[in-house]
Amino acid sequence: MKDLILAIDQGTTGTTVLIVDKNANILAKKNNEFPQYFPKPGWVEHDPKEIWESTTKTIGEILNLGGIASGRIAGIGITNQRETTLIWNRSNGIPIHHAIVWQDRRTSDFCAKLKKAKKEAFVKARTGLVLDPYFSGTKIRWLLEHVPNARNQAKLGELAFGTIDTFLVWMLSGGKNHVTDVSNASRTLLMNLKTLEWDPLLLKLFNIPEALLPQICSSSEVYGVTKGVPHLPDGIPISGIAGDQQAALFGQACFTAGDAKCTYGTGSFLLMNIGKKPVMSKKGLLTTVAWKIGHQVAYALEGSSFIAGAAVQWLRDGLKMIEKSSDIEALAQSVTDNGGVYFVPALAGLGAPHWNPEARGVIHGLTRGTHRGHIAKATLEGIAFQQTEILLAMESDSQKKLKSLKVDGGAAANNLLMQFQADVLGTKIVRPRVIETTGLGAAFLAGLAVGFWKDEAEITKSWQEDKTFTPNLKPTERKKLLQKWISVVKKA
Repeated sequence: MKDLILAIDQGTTGTTVLIVDKNANILAKKNNEFPQYFPKPGWVEHDPKEIWESTTKTIGEILNLGGIASGRIAGIGITNQRETTLIWNRSNGIPIHHAIVWQDRRTSDFCAKLKKAKKEAFVKARTGLVLDPYFSGTKIRWLLEHVPNARNQAKLGELAFGTIDTFLVWMLSGGKNHVTDVSNASRTLLMNLKTLEWDPLLLKLFNIPEALLPQICSSSEVYGVTKGVPHLPDGIPISGIAGDQQAALFGQACFTAGDAKCTYGTGSFLLMNIGKKPVMSKKGLLTTVAWKIGHQVAYALEGSSFIAGAAVQWLRDGLKMIEKSSDIEALAQSVTDNGGVYFVPALAGLGAPHWNPEARGVIHGLTRGTHRGHIAKATLEGIAFQQTEILLAMESDSQKKLKSLKVDGGAAANNLLMQFQADVLGTKIVRPRVIETTGLGAAFLAGLAVGFWKDEAEITKSWQEDKTFTPNLKPTERKKLLQKWISVVKKA
């Protein structure tokens, strides 16, 4: 009986695999971390072999630990860290270099050069994106320029580019299928947002041969079937793909224009469904494809902060201020206020709405009376302030006042952070019963393609609320806090 969906959530620091049933219950969950590599300041890399090993290991463990027969799997959904870029040899599947991670800033100078040449407006009009090292296009170019003979091999069609979804489908299908979905393709700086195809003028601008690129598909269809995958039988449909943030939007059942969610992970990402037509931001946000199902396309506005949960990890690993990430809530609760301390966690530059890759982190307002609790509280507040700036820009662009914001990701479990987020936004924060919405969204997309779920209405019925956080701050207090935050951001 094919009564389960397997979802692979391949993230920045680890791979999570979920087993989901027809009622959207997560029957089993397993995560395995893998190493991060930092060859130079501002450079971040992954070893694709270690990503694949973490994926197959986690699949094996979840099936064994849950006592789940692999023959019950009706389909496989994939969601992934989006802009992370790798290129491999088509003949043997061997990568030509480590994957360059979305956080990597090595192409900052090239982006600055294109901006100086007045190319940003041209790029944004076609892609909905800004010129920033965050996206895949400049990373691809860097690999072709710096790996010996790579450009020549790419022109000959001997190499394949992929974001992590593409790499996983390639590996799961035994090297047969070289595909991506529209949500991931929309993050490359190479796809035309309106035609949903690779744009010849953008390929020319970045000097990238089209022979290198995967086929762009919808977010819910059968792309191929498993072949030679450890722990899995051959022939399981690989049937859903979405970039992690779009998958979370889908997993939160944000199917109506105006629905929005924020995912608090390594970075934080706020997305609003804007419907069937793209809206170009005037406030430093991105316009992206949310998903495509059949012939129906949904677009989204997105604001991203490069550092969210990673700021807590820095307190844990860099400053040794806490032993485990969850300790930050109790430490922050040990003080009544932030003691005048503000932390701008620009540890990898500033994302939306500022887009300043050269910005650096700032802890402002330190005195002799400052202690660990103040810094912990300022860290959580800094994460929330970033989302507030993004949401204000989003409301301006969309001309819609948000009634509530759905939240997910690991840090959404932090009640102190969620309450402050509600206070500083002036908007209800709604946390679902299942906060693994990224993997759940991938499962939903995969299930739709194989008839496991009939439609979005059936999925909506399975979404359940856990807790709502209601704003307590007066508007005047909220405004005062935001003004102080904005003044500190200028110092980053």
